[in-house]
Amino acid sequence: MTFCPPPSTSEKPAGPKREEQARDVCLRLLTVRARTRVELETALTKRGFPDDVSARVLDRLVEVGLLDDAAFAQEWVRSRRTNSGKGKRALVAELRTKGVDAELITETLDSVDAGEWRVQAERLVADKLRRERLDDELKVTRRLVAMLARRGYSQGMAYDVVSTQLAQERERRAV
Repeated sequence: MTFCPPPSTSEKPAGPKREEQARDVCLRLLTVRARTRVELETALTKRGFPDDVSARVLDRLVEVGLLDDAAFAQEWVRSRRTNSGKGKRALVAELRTKGVDAELITETLDSVDAGEWRVQAERLVADKLRRERLDDELKVTRRLVAMLARRGYSQGMAYDVVSTQLAQERERRAV
């Protein structure tokens, strides 16, 4: 008796059954968290679905409102700013890796008021400064500017925020 392996799923003809399978994969992934079109395309490609099947399924998900890169970008920016204190540069990089269009990234980040970025940076620095000893201010300044830079804030803003917050903390401790 000879063993005959089952046919590969990637070699099956692109019919309604394959579309249903692709849709199920997408819906399972979307149940976990919102995703971009590129993320879902990549997942379908890895699973061996033909491009035409993927395109039809993804177009249908867009049509019914389950797949929306603009909404994804808005929510991603809101969430990452709130929970991680991410700055503009870090968010641009994250959205790019998620496959969000460059114009959409710019539009989304421009919708955030410039003052809000600074307020977030000030809050991050103030929280860290309360736990720092101020005996070596140069070392503290370098550490805090580096922390803001890692989170995606510009170097100029980071230095300005740190020096302002450091002066306020010095004044607060002197009282």
